[in-house]
Amino acid sequence: MPPTDAIPLMVWPGTEGETAWAIPIQIPSGTRGYALFVPMVPAQASAPAVTKPADQPEKPAVAPAVTAAPAATTAPPATTAPPATTAPAVVAPKPTETATPAPRAVPPPSPQPLKPEVVVTQAPQPYAPPHPIRPFGTYERPPTPWQTFRKKHWPAPKEAKGWAVPAGVLAGALGFLIFLPLNRVGIGWFLGWLVLTLGVAFGVRQSTDLPRRERLVRSGWAAAALALLLILAFRNAWWLVTFSVLGAIGCTALAIVGGRQVRSILFSLVAATWAAFAGIPWVRRHLKGSRSPGIAKRTFFSIALTVVVLLVFGALLSSADGAFSQLLDDVIPDFAIGSIFQWIFLAVAGGLLAVSGLYTLTAPPATSSLDTEGKGRLGLIEWAPACAALVLLFAGFVAVQFTVLFGGRRHVLQTAGLSYSQYARSGFWQLVAVTLLSLALIAALARWAKRDQPMERLLLRVLLGLLCALSVVIVASALSRMWEYQRVYSFTGERIFVMSSEMLLGVIFVLIAVAGIKWQGKWIPGTTVALAVLMLLGLAALDPEGYVASRNAARYAGSGKIDAWYLRALSADATPALTKLPDPVRRCTLSWIAEDLKSPDPWYAWNLGRQRAREALAELGPDAIGNQKDCRSADQFDLPKTRR
Repeated sequence: MPPTDAIPLMVWPGTEGETAWAIPIQIPSGTRGYALFVPMVPAQASAPAVTKPADQPEKPAVAPAVTAAPAATTAPPATTAPPATTAPAVVAPKPTETATPAPRAVPPPSPQPLKPEVVVTQAPQPYAPPHPIRPFGTYERPPTPWQTFRKKHWPAPKEAKGWAVPAGVLAGALGFLIFLPLNRVGIGWFLGWLVLTLGVAFGVRQSTDLPRRERLVRSGWAAAALALLLILAFRNAWWLVTFSVLGAIGCTALAIVGGRQVRSILFSLVAATWAAFAGIPWVRRHLKGSRSPGIAKRTFFSIALTVVVLLVFGALLSSADGAFSQLLDDVIPDFAIGSIFQWIFLAVAGGLLAVSGLYTLTAPPATSSLDTEGKGRLGLIEWAPACAALVLLFAGFVAVQFTVLFGGRRHVLQTAGLSYSQYARSGFWQLVAVTLLSLALIAALARWAKRDQPMERLLLRVLLGLLCALSVVIVASALSRMWEYQRVYSFTGERIFVMSSEMLLGVIFVLIAVAGIKWQGKWIPGTTVALAVLMLLGLAALDPEGYVASRNAARYAGSGKIDAWYLRALSADATPALTKLPDPVRRCTLSWIAEDLKSPDPWYAWNLGRQRAREALAELGPDAIGNQKDCRSADQFDLPKTRR
């Protein structure tokens, strides 16, 4: 602050280079104050003499001194207490014209008998503060690891102008708002995601820095997400729909952020979510930097005016003609409070997802820095004995499994004391856990086991190859058990999904064995995700719940046993097969499905499974649909347990 009449210029009172304390303070803006400098008195000048009796052992001691900071230009030298007394010395500055009054003198102590004394003086060490003193000012906090990574591997997109980015965000919001149904699965999920994908592609068509090969890979993941969401237009099974939506979200994250190995694939899920919120200011700056500053407000006003006009005239025309009113009811959803909040949620979700794609694809992060090579930390002595012991254990288990597979039912009944169905039921989930743990162990050894020497590489290849081969046999054993269990008891959609996942694990073991030949396994994580997508598409093509219903109907025709209570909880996909069952099982199994299909679907929730179910129920007529009473009558056919 420049000096004024009220606050004159402050001059440093000490000599140049003299040590002093500077006390930093923080005051509100606009408040006037003084800066106070306190010169430090040299420590050697204020060290008093200390007396000590001769009959005590010598011990260095420092006598206290009382100092007063002068306001004059220099401080006078301090005085030292005489050695003939043990009283501490009082050090005070020589009074000047501007000095403060001297402190009161300390009264001398009462006289004591004199004893032989030894005077020990020691200059005190200069004071060192516990922490280094930093100059007064504003300090920046050290960057976090996330900020360091962003600065080095993920710089923010450049400032840009134009309406391509806001148009892409608007397309994502409108696509979710218009097409996406939350209460029904249908083709609207595919259409909404398609509009979002096209809007993001339009917004980054010229600004992205991705090479051509990477663009093709990202386009492949986007196509995989659309293919998974297309399942919702053909199948109605809840578990298949759930895994298809989750898979589509994962593929969308890979299309936005990218990723080749495990770390970068997991990072894509987090980075895509973070970019959805971090990119909002960047998108807003596009609106402010446009050539028409008020275009956003005018656009909003135009949309609001259009909605008001359509509502007013649509209501009048709807009341004038009944057929036109029915057409509007089919096209326009109901305006309820819950529907309004649902629309807001869908628009915000679509817009944020578009922001994430535009922000990330314009300046994509370097995910290759995350996929570092594993460091060999485990020597041969550390990992080889455990791995060899596990190979021997797996070999013994596989030998027993071959005996069971080739020995058949008689061997199981004689050795285990169980029926073949009980033997098939027991141990499946344990084998699934063994498969997963084996996969984790192989991945850990491939990353952390040392392979510098030829012997280490050879032994690691042999043991991991044996583990992969034996794990494939264990997978086959688990699949055979589950298949036999379903054949004896009943087929369910969930069991078919578990079997498909176990088959996927078996294929992964084969991929690891192939990659171990040349130690090139960077392609395995991405290939695994692609195989998971193909597994879901294959299940959708199989129509699992329709297959389950047909197999249960065939077993009922041969054994007279069926789990009607489970079958009635299936989705509309199972309806064509359930219509072939005789009464009262058919009336029971169709009761819940018919109740769910009473209300028609809007056009954006069209689903092939529900359409076929409605056609099958229409052929049977309303008298073929039962209720709770029919399900109680079907208990006599129940398997495996009766519900009363």
